[in-house]
Amino acid sequence: MHEVEPETPVQDLVRRALNLLLHPDQTWDAIEAEPDTIERLFKYWVAPLAAIPVVGRMLGALSFWNVSSFQLFGVRFYHPNVIAVLGDGVARYALTLISVYLLAVIVDQFAIQFGGVRDRTHAFKLVAYSGTAAWLAGVFMLLPTAGGVFALLGGLYSLYLLYLGLPKLMRSAPAFTLNYFALTLVAAIIMWVVIGSVSSHTDFGGPIHIY
Repeated sequence: MHEVEPETPVQDLVRRALNLLLHPDQTWDAIEAEPDTIERLFKYWVAPLAAIPVVGRMLGALSFWNVSSFQLFGVRFYHPNVIAVLGDGVARYALTLISVYLLAVIVDQFAIQFGGVRDRTHAFKLVAYSGTAAWLAGVFMLLPTAGGVFALLGGLYSLYLLYLGLPKLMRSAPAFTLNYFALTLVAAIIMWVVIGSVSSHTDFGGPIHIY
C-alpha cells in the first residue's frame, strides 16, 4: 500500500484556487470549517497571489512602449524608467498587503450589525480568498491593452466570490447579506481611491481594484 505524499504549499495553493474558481460554494464551506491563522494566510496565500498583478504590470510596462501623449500629427512614445516602475511595483504590493488586512478589519467590525458573528480570522479568510480571481487574472496585465479587460473580468468574479462567502464565513442574516456586501464594497472603493492617490497610477494591482 502506497502512502499518499502530503501536498507542497504550491500544490495546495493551486488546488484550492481551482476549487474556489470552479466550485465556490463547496469550497467556501470547506474554508469555513478548517482551522487557519491570519499569519499562515498572509504567508502562503496573500503574499504569493498578490504579487501576480504587480509583477505582471511591471513586466508589461517594461516590455512594451507606452503612449504618453497625443500630438497633432502623431503619437509620442516613451519607455518607462526602470527605477520608477520597480518603485511603483513595490509600493503597490505593500499597499495590497495592508489593504487586505484593513478590509478584513472592517468586515469583522460590522458583522454583528448585519446579524453575523465577529471573527477576525474568518473575516481575513473571506477577504484573502475572495481576491483570488482578480489576483490570478493579474497575469494578463502583461498585455498593454487587452490585459485590462481580462483583469476586470477577474475582478468581477472576485466580487461574486465575496458575495457568496459573506454569509458562510461571517454568518450574516440572509436578509442583510446584500447590505453587508454593499458596505464592504463601499469601504473597498474608499480604500481604492486613497491608494490610487498615493500610487503613481489611478488603478491598483491588488484586491482593492476588484471591488
